Amino acid sequence: MARIAVIGAGTGAMAAAARLSVAGHRVTVYERAETYGGSLGRFARDGFVFDTGPGLLHLPAVYRDLFVKTGKESLEQCVTLTQVDPASRHLFADGTAVSLPNASRAGVTGALDRALGEGAGARWGDFLDRAGEAWNRSRRPLLEEPLPEDRRALARDPYPAVRHRRLLRPARQAGTVAEVGAWELTDPRLASLLDGYALSYGLDPRRAPAAAALLPYMEETFGSWYVAGGVRALADAVYARCLARKVEFVYGAEVVRVAEKDGRAAGIELADGASVEADHVVLGAQPAPGLLPVRDGGRPAGAPSVPGRFQVLLSLRGAREAGAVHRTVVHTADPGAEQDAVFGGRTAELPTVTVLRPDDPATRPDDAHEAVTLTVTVAPHGPVDWTDAALRERFAETVIARAAEAVPGLRERTLHAQVRTPAETEAETGAEGGSVPAPALAGAEGSYLHAANLSPLPGLYRAGGWSHPGGGLAHAGMSGALVAGLVVEGDGFRGSQ
Repeated sequence: MARIAVIGAGTGAMAAAARLSVAGHRVTVYERAETYGGSLGRFARDGFVFDTGPGLLHLPAVYRDLFVKTGKESLEQCVTLTQVDPASRHLFADGTAVSLPNASRAGVTGALDRALGEGAGARWGDFLDRAGEAWNRSRRPLLEEPLPEDRRALARDPYPAVRHRRLLRPARQAGTVAEVGAWELTDPRLASLLDGYALSYGLDPRRAPAAAALLPYMEETFGSWYVAGGVRALADAVYARCLARKVEFVYGAEVVRVAEKDGRAAGIELADGASVEADHVVLGAQPAPGLLPVRDGGRPAGAPSVPGRFQVLLSLRGAREAGAVHRTVVHTADPGAEQDAVFGGRTAELPTVTVLRPDDPATRPDDAHEAVTLTVTVAPHGPVDWTDAALRERFAETVIARAAEAVPGLRERTLHAQVRTPAETEAETGAEGGSVPAPALAGAEGSYLHAANLSPLPGLYRAGGWSHPGGGLAHAGMSGALVAGLVVEGDGFRGSQ
């Protein structure tokens, strides 16, 4: 039985902890905050309850596997999952609106044809077919295996871009998300739909490789799921599973250094001066400067800032109207200007806003009220000073004005608006600038990959969104499985067969 110290209590770290404890190891989690869950936070006021992290779950199979492998109770016995249908409603700048069914290729293509005109559905469907090819080519090495030392295969973009012949000019193929939208989807609204997927994950469509097509493919193929009580309830369930497996948690314990002895990780040192010996250390958070005795292997120096999330949590009077959609995306009329702002360290004048309106009694004091969450991808804290009260208020007003297109009588119904910015995210999770890591992507010479689960220092492993295979609930859960496999089976572990 090995002693294992886990740094951080995010979902990826807890997923690793539960699996390692089941394997017979003594696992202790050290968390700088006073609670577990990492980015899966919760805000409550006067009977209204809001998620402050992701609002939906994709690829629930990742967490089903975690619960199967760590106990008798299944995921569905611990939380209530409901498929959101329609999966999303989209409001485009020209006034067009379309609702996309959940996990129904035929339903999506039919809805697009009816809303955007004949042929729009076929173009989107053909794009998803190509995205499916990319998924099949890269799924195992990108998501289900530890990151290999030889990453040449993942440096190549798996998306089979259409070759476009041009008169008297060389043929061209899309290499970025924006080029896929312009050259393959052709309709600006379809391009906006694709851009919106990329931006919601913190990716710049103009630079992200075409392989980001995996993100809409994943959502539209495997569906979008809501966790009753909010996605924070999933963190509660994973935490409860850890406790049932005898994982110990120490809160208010900031780890300042991973100790090294005889060329391998030998424990951790805490901010209060205490030292803890361990046979293995699992880093489940973004490493602060000086934490690691070896180079992290994450983002290179000078890499662009990673965006964060700006939220307005609205407590509304009045019942949620019949037929209201759970998720609505209000698209910008000027995607280029928005992308310039987000990735250039400014606030956008016309941001894309995601509106979440769960029909969940647990989120509101009674049926005569409604809890609504508005979310925007924004530049991180630092390039933008998100502690500036005037800026926060001004941008919140912009976001609410945009969201009013999706929620009838929004301003008149508002009882209270709680603003959360990357500054709050940084304070609560320790992530630099309140940044939210994107999922790993193949292509672009490997520049969208994350730090490997197996570090250069023997005995030190990485889990969570800042490590392979990147950010997002599903990806974080996968990282926990990969780390547990490496610890239990050794450095030669290549994923479950």
